[in-house]
Amino acid sequence: MQLRYNFRVYPEPSQRDALAQTFGCARVVFNDALRARRTAHEHGEPYPSDGELSKRVITLAKATPERAWLGEVSAVVLQQSLADLNTAYRNFFASVTGTRKGRKVAPPRLRSRKDNRQAIRFTRNARFTVLGNGRLRLPKIGDLPVRWSRQLPAEPSSVTIIKDAAGRYFASFVVTTKEDETLPAAGSEVGIDLGLTHFAVLSDGTKVTAPKFLRQAARRLARLQKAVSRKVKGSNNRKKAVVKVARAHARVADTRRDWQHKLSTAIIRDNQAVYVEDLCVAGLGRTRLAKSVHDAGWSGFTGMLEYKAARYGRVFARIDRFTPTSQTCSQCGRIDGPKPLSVRSWTCPCGATHDRDINAAKNVLAAGQADNSNDRGAQIRPASMSAPRHEAVTHPHAARSTRSVEGISALQSGEDVKPTKTSTESRPPPPAPRATPPAPSSPRTGQPRSGPPRRTAPPQRAP
Repeated sequence: MQLRYNFRVYPEPSQRDALAQTFGCARVVFNDALRARRTAHEHGEPYPSDGELSKRVITLAKATPERAWLGEVSAVVLQQSLADLNTAYRNFFASVTGTRKGRKVAPPRLRSRKDNRQAIRFTRNARFTVLGNGRLRLPKIGDLPVRWSRQLPAEPSSVTIIKDAAGRYFASFVVTTKEDETLPAAGSEVGIDLGLTHFAVLSDGTKVTAPKFLRQAARRLARLQKAVSRKVKGSNNRKKAVVKVARAHARVADTRRDWQHKLSTAIIRDNQAVYVEDLCVAGLGRTRLAKSVHDAGWSGFTGMLEYKAARYGRVFARIDRFTPTSQTCSQCGRIDGPKPLSVRSWTCPCGATHDRDINAAKNVLAAGQADNSNDRGAQIRPASMSAPRHEAVTHPHAARSTRSVEGISALQSGEDVKPTKTSTESRPPPPAPRATPPAPSSPRTGQPRSGPPRRTAPPQRAP
């Protein structure tokens, strides 16, 4: 299983200049390759191969005076920039053809030095090493101080140096683990209903209050944003103010991510199976509750549950988003119909009183267990087949059903379906069958004519 570990890096001023130069070279190679493929597409020329692009925008470009400075950085970084372009095109074509699920992916765009995020990647071919004193040695950059929060479980296969909008540097290591990290089996399973007032409501009745980190920092963010608007565009003071806003947003995101990691780890550790509802977060983000939906961070939380369940040997599943979990009684299974958000508790006709969120979590658990019981994908319901002819017709004298579709008796107060003697005797006799006229005989043989009777002209009315 491949895992990614991020650590904070504190480069020196000279190392920051070297990183900035490497960021710029990788960006130029990416843009040159993208322009080459766009030009080939506009002129109807064949699609440039990876080897041809590498030779054109890297090898031959280094020999020109305009791109001679490409030789001052590691060649592995430039090759990885072309690999990123190939991945972007591959995702775009897969999205267009429909093989890639999810939202549509746009074609790759040109990169800018003003982008909030800059990144370069070193693979094993670059021969990066982690020294004994804890520093990270990168080719043509130097030894970077790293703040280690834990030990890497194995040798990293690649490292990505990232600079975010707040001006912070991170080293992201990709590690492949082979050791078994399966946790001891737990005897409980849980269904989770995600919400806004309560971030998560578990099927066992536990309610986790939504922390609302963005709402808590809204006043500070508004003050910093006003400071940006008062600065002259293009000035150094405005750039400093923009960095302060980015740092405030980064603190909110880091706090939310840390809280979600702790909650997801506790849920995975205590339960053998976890079931959640497949919410359409992108659609909910276009409603009037968009700010609260994005502040909750449901997608990040469910993603943490999914990869941690795969890592520690737990079961994770998503139920259909159209399952009426808030409308179904968790005791009798009756669907009571849609309810507005203001209704937080309701009583089923069976007599059970439900809390809206806890009842939904119980239904999520039941739906997840029903889907998970058939792990081989076989058909657990009988296949549909056409009804026989004697069962497909309507019988006028068939007895009425005493139960409705939803399971409630169809009999009203005082109704009786058994006919009494009086009602049977007073029923009028059925009409006698109409006599069939004899078939006309043939004028030649005198025998009855075979085949359908001839049509006769309708009688004409007198004028």
